[in-house]
Amino acid sequence: MLRWRLLLGAGLIGLMIGLCWLDYSARPATYLFPLAAVLSLLAAGEMLWMLSARELRPIPAIVYGGTALVVASNLLPLFVRGFEPESPLDPLAWPALALTLCIIAAFFGEMCRYEKPGGVTISLGVTILSIAYVGLMFSFIIQLRALGGGERGIIALGAMVAVVKGGDIGAYAVGRLIGRHKLAPVLSPGKTIEGAVGALIFSSAAAWFMFEWLAPRIVSTPPNLPGYFWLVFGLLVCIAGMIGDLAESLLKRDLGRKDSSAWLPGFGGVLDIVDSMLLASPVAFLCLYLAGFAK
Repeated sequence: MLRWRLLLGAGLIGLMIGLCWLDYSARPATYLFPLAAVLSLLAAGEMLWMLSARELRPIPAIVYGGTALVVASNLLPLFVRGFEPESPLDPLAWPALALTLCIIAAFFGEMCRYEKPGGVTISLGVTILSIAYVGLMFSFIIQLRALGGGERGIIALGAMVAVVKGGDIGAYAVGRLIGRHKLAPVLSPGKTIEGAVGALIFSSAAAWFMFEWLAPRIVSTPPNLPGYFWLVFGLLVCIAGMIGDLAESLLKRDLGRKDSSAWLPGFGGVLDIVDSMLLASPVAFLCLYLAGFAK
């Protein structure tokens, strides 16, 4: 199982690097958006599957359709003439509007199938949660790619992924070597405080590599960031990623599922792979925006 996990992990990393290389010289998200779209729909299906363990059954068409609508709305400022943003925050209005329409659709769907009291409020809640958790969070991953244009967007997205995955590696390595004190024994018994410290160190190193070493070499006009921005970025995004990992563990524990699905041996499902990035991407976007990364 460990060998399969390493081989599959290396393949996924290679695929991501290849898509980023293709996307580097193209219009932002030309090659990466189809991947995000497929992953978001798979993740939406995993949410429905996990919810079914507790007999929670939101309307699948609204969950799938709403997730697709929110994710696809990110394309408007990227590919449709007349929707060009004036501020880096402008593109976020479209996913927010799409989510609002999905909430209306969720209410309408429950009205159509209403028969007796009980269950409607919970069904509405898990429907909106599913669309927001998957669709809206994936939107920030796409917006990171578009932040600051083609070259800078690759750095923005790459830095978030490198920090989160660097933290995963650091937590696993340090936790296995010297981990003694449990971080969240009820939610995730395998995580340790020592591993969390290792995650912070590895994530900070990954942030330094992306902003201080790689960015000046591949970006023609590197952003003028504060001197220790890489450290702040690495720590905050790493913490958000760890919360994201525990957030999915919370959902799985509450719903009685071990993994979000079993289609990726050794990894689980899509949500098991991207859970950290879903909550880390909004924090990464905010850090970069406040630091003037897009200017």
